[in-house]
Amino acid sequence: MPPWLHSCDHGRRITGCEFVLSSRPGGDPVRAGWPGLSRDARLLVAGQGVRAAGYGFTAVLLGALLAARGYTPVQAGVVLTALIAGTALASLAVGGYADRLGRRRCYGVFFAGIAAAGVVVASGAPLWVLLLVALTGTLSTDIVDNGPATTLEQAMLAAEDAGTATVYGWYNMFGAAAGALGALAVALLGLGRTTAAAGSHAWLFLVLVPVGLAGVLIAGRLSPAAEASPTGTSGPGQAFRARARLAESRPVVRRLAGLFAVDAAGGGLVTTGFLSYYFAERYHASAAQLGWLFFAVSVVQAVSVALAPLLARRFGLVATMVGTHLPSNLLLAAVAFAPSFPVAALLLLARTTLSQMDVPTRQALVMSVVKPEERTAAAAVTNAARYTVRPIGPLVAGAVQQLALGAPLVVAGAVKGCYDLALWGWARHLPLRSRGRHKPAGAAGAPARSAAREQS
Repeated sequence: MPPWLHSCDHGRRITGCEFVLSSRPGGDPVRAGWPGLSRDARLLVAGQGVRAAGYGFTAVLLGALLAARGYTPVQAGVVLTALIAGTALASLAVGGYADRLGRRRCYGVFFAGIAAAGVVVASGAPLWVLLLVALTGTLSTDIVDNGPATTLEQAMLAAEDAGTATVYGWYNMFGAAAGALGALAVALLGLGRTTAAAGSHAWLFLVLVPVGLAGVLIAGRLSPAAEASPTGTSGPGQAFRARARLAESRPVVRRLAGLFAVDAAGGGLVTTGFLSYYFAERYHASAAQLGWLFFAVSVVQAVSVALAPLLARRFGLVATMVGTHLPSNLLLAAVAFAPSFPVAALLLLARTTLSQMDVPTRQALVMSVVKPEERTAAAAVTNAARYTVRPIGPLVAGAVQQLALGAPLVVAGAVKGCYDLALWGWARHLPLRSRGRHKPAGAAGAPARSAAREQS
């Protein structure tokens, strides 16, 4: 029996135990219904939501702000690249030191940095200062980020949800919904109608100040159970202060990071900015049409990630990831051949219903193939790998567009499809530590039977 299951009492949920068992009349142990999120999980979901709302609001304005300040395309590209690089560097730093310094402390410091970054951007700081802030990882070009805060949240939620995707489903759904509302707020306020109008409202980046302060308060209310604990200890107050490192799980995490990097590289070809440009250039879609389209995409995404745990519970983590992601990539490639904007929009929405189901399942998979003391480092490495390759995507997209305007959509679908096939061929045989050492990740119906064997 794995050491982190030693203290799991039959029929109870405690820190580090992912399965709650009950029995049918015939004595067959089954997984009990979801009892609700723990206090720490609710706080972390709230932290993700607050941050996503702030980033959803500012990400819409960021590009227009750079243009309004007179930055050349090269300067704007340097800033955006610094934002992506800062996210990756900060994630790696969190993975290396957060368990030693304290996850809650690092979480609060990061949110304080968000507040400071909002003040800097709103004050009209020069380019070199903006670049320094970008490298801290406290700003994001995405509505829902995958940076240092996500690394910490992913590791802290793992004590309750490693091996399943239920909490991660709620976590990502709430973040996507909050981010969609943040983006919608820009459209409803009429701030994004022109570049000049958006750029003149730089003071609105001060919205990140209450976002940061709210996050600091959330970090302060987290219990000691959110900290890492050494193997074999179940006391929530026994924080693990040694530097987080990957040990026996290093080869597995590195291979997962490599696969996720391939997926992210394909996704980098078709960013929100590229899709906006493509729809405007090919179908002459208006800014209002695009605004409502991407709001609808975010809403569909929120529903999608909430449904993913239901499929994962029935079919397994890897089967859910590949079974939903592969057809979504075919739909992505099909967008390039849509004869009109309404058809392209419908194909994009259909693709979104499936494409994001791998997010909570991917997070659960990473947490369940490593030991508890390796979770922060594993989350940092896999998240950073995704951000490290993303700057390559727009460059490749610009090159392949010389062949055809929609070529990046086809290339992205092909690259991401290859990732799906490679993941299925390898990861479905991985043992999930939180479900038992010998249960493959791709197996269906694993939780109840695996947990029952461990308990017996």
